[in-house]
Amino acid sequence: MNIPYQTETWLQGIPISAGKAMAKICLFNEARHANLPVYQVSGEGLDRECSRLNSAIQRTADQLAVLHQDVARRIGKAEAEIFSAQIMILQDVSLRQKMTDAIRVAGHNAEMAVALVLEVAEARLMKVDNEYIQDRATDIGEIKRRLLDALGNLNPALQCAGQPHCQKGRQRVVVAEELTPTLTLQLDTAHTRGFVTERGGKTSHAAILARALGIPAVTGIKGVHAALTCGTDLLINGDTGEVVVWPSAATVRAMLGHEGKAARPAGTAVAPVPGFHVMANITLTSDVPEALAMGAEGIGLYRTEFEFFAAGHLLTEDEQVDRYVSVVRQMAGKPVTIRLLDVGGDKAAPYFEIPPEQNPCLGFRGSRLLLARPELLNTQARALARASKEGPIRVLYPMIIDVEQFVALKRRFGQAIETIDAGELTHGAMFETPSACLLARELLTASDFASVGTNDLIQYLFAVDRNNESVAYDYSPDRPVFWELLALIVRHARELNRPLSICGEIAGDPQYVRQLKSVGVTTVSASARLIAGVRRAAAMDTPASTKTE
Repeated sequence: MNIPYQTETWLQGIPISAGKAMAKICLFNEARHANLPVYQVSGEGLDRECSRLNSAIQRTADQLAVLHQDVARRIGKAEAEIFSAQIMILQDVSLRQKMTDAIRVAGHNAEMAVALVLEVAEARLMKVDNEYIQDRATDIGEIKRRLLDALGNLNPALQCAGQPHCQKGRQRVVVAEELTPTLTLQLDTAHTRGFVTERGGKTSHAAILARALGIPAVTGIKGVHAALTCGTDLLINGDTGEVVVWPSAATVRAMLGHEGKAARPAGTAVAPVPGFHVMANITLTSDVPEALAMGAEGIGLYRTEFEFFAAGHLLTEDEQVDRYVSVVRQMAGKPVTIRLLDVGGDKAAPYFEIPPEQNPCLGFRGSRLLLARPELLNTQARALARASKEGPIRVLYPMIIDVEQFVALKRRFGQAIETIDAGELTHGAMFETPSACLLARELLTASDFASVGTNDLIQYLFAVDRNNESVAYDYSPDRPVFWELLALIVRHARELNRPLSICGEIAGDPQYVRQLKSVGVTTVSASARLIAGVRRAAAMDTPASTKTE
């Protein structure tokens, strides 16, 4: 990759954490293990190297335990489980034995034993044609780096070449080959503006942490780390995956507004706009305080699958109850919409036991998976029913294709909770497929409410992979047919008096507020950090006579 000095250059990556940021960059030092000590050992040297390895493993385990406690305190228990998973990898008997054998049998020093064994394990996972499994390879890689740091008494570092004082990411966009949980957390994240990386998927632990911390992040830009120098001006859009190197003043204004500044999640809340309701999307219980701080009028979409990804295992009924109750209590009577597990496609994990598919986005996912895996549906249904005793819950059914599928799921949900003393539960369908949209009247008749998931709807309506940068130009709502379809759903919802909300990227994009209002949309749901911008746009488009002082 060749990027001319101080010449505006646009790059396209994959968005993994929403938001926009403009700042100079800091480069993460990826080369600290480039010159590993390599030597053969024998005799007493074998015991010495094994002792060094065991000591490094113990030190690393202690570090991870401290990180676990810190993350649990700062962010949440679910996110802290990331480091429990790494401790389990570190304590894996098979991996430890292989490293020991590399010393005692092959005569390698400890550094070489660690590198050889863990690089093989990491490479094996990277070859699996599954994004979730590939993201777990990141954990193996991070364990390797931690052990090598412990063996060499090294510290991960940012490199500020040519500058007298390293900014350590403060008020900077951090650029790295890979976004790891350690890198995400070792910085002063309250002042880190964003992340840009070459690899690391949407379900990676670090991406989950970036979203929980409210830091915009873009991945999938090959060669970007080597192509940039510390101090380069960078503009990133975590909503679209766009990255602009040396952006012009006009580009900055176009992307960030007249002030040319990116709003951080902890920005000033904006008062609700009469007749236009803005709720919050959340992925973890720890997102709720930010949603409340930004004045969200409810939770419009709680993506429960991310609680499972953060924990790294199938959550039990009690574990799910704890999370759902926490959200309902914190919202204190405001609407709470909880989506049933939406896994499959680009969101998978080994513990869901989804078989390999040639085209997973068109395969075993969403409601199809829930119907085929009653143990997943039943456990979540019981947990939601128990949590509803704390306050009303709106249950949202993902990836519905027709009325029969929705009714079947709703019936099975009811059967699962027959013996539970539940509170108020209402049931709604998601409009994400063209077939569901064309059956809008029938589906809305069978539902208590509904939500339009614009991300998947755009993908399926225009037959475009939203994660494929080669066809990114076709992933856009800027076509009349999309708005005609949305207007159809809104019209039927009004006629049947069914609450309808819009979620997805356009719900949080101020440039689409006027169009949404023009087709009759009155409720949207967006990431908490985007609520203020949406409300400002809605207020500008509201007649003065209807505004409150």
